[in-house]
Amino acid sequence: MSRSHRITDWTLRVVVAAILFQTLFFKFTGAEESRAIFSTLGAEPWGRWTSGVAELVAGILLLIPRTAVYGAMLALGVISGAIVSHLTRLGIEVAGDGGLLFGLACFVFVGSAIVLVLHHNQVPFPRSRIARIRTRLPPSSRAVQ
Repeated sequence: MSRSHRITDWTLRVVVAAILFQTLFFKFTGAEESRAIFSTLGAEPWGRWTSGVAELVAGILLLIPRTAVYGAMLALGVISGAIVSHLTRLGIEVAGDGGLLFGLACFVFVGSAIVLVLHHNQVPFPRSRIARIRTRLPPSSRAVQ
């Protein structure tokens, strides 16, 4: 990875993790805004706690170089749910925030996707297992595929 890619990678990982960690205080303390959001979604309190734990794990994984790809995948999954919730039930602006929560969710999504692209060689695709199995096949079987 080039120097500019490493700088971009670390910057995105730290900022995305910081955004994820920042929301934990509100989720775990049961802040009024957080309770209102998850009540609207019909997932209070278990949805608030579950998403908080998932965001905590994603943030920690993002900051560890060997597990950054897993953190980015988990962050993409969690934040996809948040974005869909904003677009379907909550709206872009929640409790007069001017769309800040939605904007942060979009940043986390894009930042996590870029981290995945930068670490594309570490993504655990089943394809690598298929390639290993395929190399064990006799040469006549490989020619058919």
